Amino acid sequence: MHKLSLPLRQGLDGLGLSLDERQQNQLLSYVDLMGKWTRVYNLTAVRDPQEMLTHHLLDSLSVVMPLRRQLKAMQAEHSGNSQGGDQHLVAPRPVTLLDVGSGAGLPGVVIAITCPEVRVTCLDAVAKKVAFIQQAASAFKLSNLTGRHARIEAVTDRFDIISSRAFASLADFVNGSCQALASGGVWMAMKGKRPEDEMAALPDLAKVFHVEQLQVPGLDAQRCLVWMRG
Repeated sequence: MHKLSLPLRQGLDGLGLSLDERQQNQLLSYVDLMGKWTRVYNLTAVRDPQEMLTHHLLDSLSVVMPLRRQLKAMQAEHSGNSQGGDQHLVAPRPVTLLDVGSGAGLPGVVIAITCPEVRVTCLDAVAKKVAFIQQAASAFKLSNLTGRHARIEAVTDRFDIISSRAFASLADFVNGSCQALASGGVWMAMKGKRPEDEMAALPDLAKVFHVEQLQVPGLDAQRCLVWMRG
């Protein structure tokens, strides 16, 4: 048994998150792979496996339930807009998510593992970090995960959800990525304490519609999720 199996299960219980054994094993293997690459390429400043579990894995897992709720809301809205005619015969396309400044794949890889119905693109300007994402996608057979080496300003295709984790200020985040947000799409920004000043400084092109407090098991720090619409 993996030495982090029990702490992971305890963390999932604390988050109210149910994952099957395969997903749990993928997450644990992901932590192992991150540790191996970090020893050579310095992917992350956190090197202790237990700290990686808490500060990276559980921190990223804390957004999964809120994301699932948002996906349901978006699907319900899409379904409501598709009534009439033969539109109900068309299978809905997969939801697409762009994780900006993904680094070692946080939270992008975690979302790809826990939400297989979402097509995740992890974007980073550092080539070695994108190579790690691609290695993770291959190693864990994640057909819904892609690594992309580019700056956010260069991305012109559209995504339903654009996420970030401690990437930049909210204003810089939305200004840099607004051209990549699909019609009806949302931004999902992981932050520490509630960023009142950053929300006040948002440009008119983005409006906050929900701020969600997050509780990360084993992490004594404030966390929140800022949801914005274009």
